[in-house]
Amino acid sequence: MKLRVVTYNIHKGVTGSGKPRIQNVRTGLQSMDADIVFLQEVQDRNDRLIAAELFDPDHTQLNYLATDAFPHSVYGRNAVYDHGHHGNAILSRHPILMSENLDVSDHRFEQRGLLHAVADINGVEAHLICVHFGLFARSRVRQAKALVERVRSVVPSDAPLVIAGDFNDWNHRLDAQICNTLGAVEAAQAKTGRIHTFPSHMPWWQLDRIYVRGFDIERAHALTGRDWAQRSDHVPLVAELARHVAIPEV
Repeated sequence: MKLRVVTYNIHKGVTGSGKPRIQNVRTGLQSMDADIVFLQEVQDRNDRLIAAELFDPDHTQLNYLATDAFPHSVYGRNAVYDHGHHGNAILSRHPILMSENLDVSDHRFEQRGLLHAVADINGVEAHLICVHFGLFARSRVRQAKALVERVRSVVPSDAPLVIAGDFNDWNHRLDAQICNTLGAVEAAQAKTGRIHTFPSHMPWWQLDRIYVRGFDIERAHALTGRDWAQRSDHVPLVAELARHVAIPEV
């Protein structure tokens, strides 16, 4: 069983000055040929863009991004404000059986969440967790602890697991906490070493990660270049995974 997974912080589909570029993001998602995409900063509602006739009010940002390429999707609303809200999302070619969004906000200035879904991948139930951790080191440690506790409490030890997102962990202090405790492997570190994903015009920090358990990692790389630099302040991180399922004897 092969699986191509991507994590991507889309910066709400706007530039730093607030100019919409969600159509560019959509084009990028359609071109990456992914099976599952973990998205952060999906702004599923923005009344200001609707009022300015810059976005169709009949389509949420999630539905606009998913299109026919990803018939299954879930969204976890984290930050809510007067003109809209944003959070994490998972797009999938495979059926999503269930999902739950957990609030792991550490203080009132940052709203953060864990979006946990279970997908049916060729008859195998795989657990998918999309994360976006905070900007403060102490917050990230507590959020990583909440992640570990979530996996330990509800994910079977033999179930395939993918944890992906924007960890904001530029000094890699969370790797041991996640990998050693959960028996997971960080995809980039396992194949090529650190893969930088931020800022998109000249990637220097590895803020985005894909941790896996129950999969072999065949390849990991970032999607870089001028087109990707114009879509968000992050570039997508891609992992090519394989799971060898034993065939029972007849």
